[in-house]
Amino acid sequence: MIGAGIAGLHLGLALRAQDVDVVIHTDRDAAAVAAGPLLNTVAHHHHTLERERALGVCHWDAADYGYGCHHHCVVGAGPEPVRFRGDFEYPSVVIDHRLYLPRLMADYEERGGELVVGAIGADDLPRLARAHDLLVVCSGRDGMAALFGRRAEKSPYPVPQRRLSAGIYHGISYPQPIGVGVHLSLGAGELLELPITSREGRATVLLFENIPGGGLEELVDRSYADDPRGYERLVLSVLEAHYPACFERVDRSSFGLQAPRDLLQGALTPIVREDWAILEEGRVALAAGDAHCVVDPVNGQGANSASHSAWVIAEAIGADYGLDERFARRVARDREAIVLGASDWTNMTLNPPAQLVELLFAMASSKPLCDAFSRNFNHPDRQADALATPERTTAFIARWSGGA
Repeated sequence: MIGAGIAGLHLGLALRAQDVDVVIHTDRDAAAVAAGPLLNTVAHHHHTLERERALGVCHWDAADYGYGCHHHCVVGAGPEPVRFRGDFEYPSVVIDHRLYLPRLMADYEERGGELVVGAIGADDLPRLARAHDLLVVCSGRDGMAALFGRRAEKSPYPVPQRRLSAGIYHGISYPQPIGVGVHLSLGAGELLELPITSREGRATVLLFENIPGGGLEELVDRSYADDPRGYERLVLSVLEAHYPACFERVDRSSFGLQAPRDLLQGALTPIVREDWAILEEGRVALAAGDAHCVVDPVNGQGANSASHSAWVIAEAIGADYGLDERFARRVARDREAIVLGASDWTNMTLNPPAQLVELLFAMASSKPLCDAFSRNFNHPDRQADALATPERTTAFIARWSGGA
């Protein structure tokens, strides 16, 4: 495997549980990951946590570290913010991956997995493929994802649809019950407010999803290092103007970024790539994780999609008779409902069709409907099915709101 993110590590651990010899190549060791900049702000939903339990790596139990709902707040639809809550069936967890990945690297090596640290580029892939029965590319860095062609029918955007500012902050009290704040400022963007466990304990992620041209891009373009207090004042002004349900819980005397390395600014272009490629001598290279599917973080699906993909690959390796193109087709078929469902639903969220807007405002007046939508964060295939057409969304609303 290439890449020691969640896809590579979950796959490596699952294969070691089957006593399969595994080598993971990564450009950073555990110490470098732990000391490095913020990697992401991902949530692990129930099915991912169940896989972690099965692998024996659920080190942050949801009973102690989790959250169980979404607190929605919509600004711009009327004179007052619209607020409503959706409850989960099972809790989710947000752990800083600078804690999570090094711990799983240690678990993997303790169980006999080989971790090779060093730079790997696209030119190295044929050599690695010749040396192994199967090559799985889990990293999209250094041009390696270019091995797998872009699927145009599943990749509707040629450029990023949001510009992102994600940081870990102190000085914000959690909403009750503890949950994720899903804040929408119509025309400007979204804010995801997540309860994270970081190296300093419990804190809050503010993930600003800013619409290009929507007026909030200064959060991405402005340097924190040049004026830390000025950047924090900017964040507070944006919260006050656009995200009042979060701003009302801020303690201005203690509010601030946890550390300079805890801010991530940038953008990404969502993409789905081909599931596999055939290399020289007929060796198969599978795409997984970011090499296969990149989703905007607005729905918190990336890590869960990657974990599911790894699980499918591990099961297929254990069940099949060869690691050939027929095997690759089986993997593609078995993971597509979840992986492509997460991608399709997220892409809809970035430019909402009429039925998604209809659903949003129906949720505000129906708690059972809002609960059903929230629970589908653990079932992205179901969410994509419910939103695929206006007729399906109308039926989904009717089923969960009694026809109201």
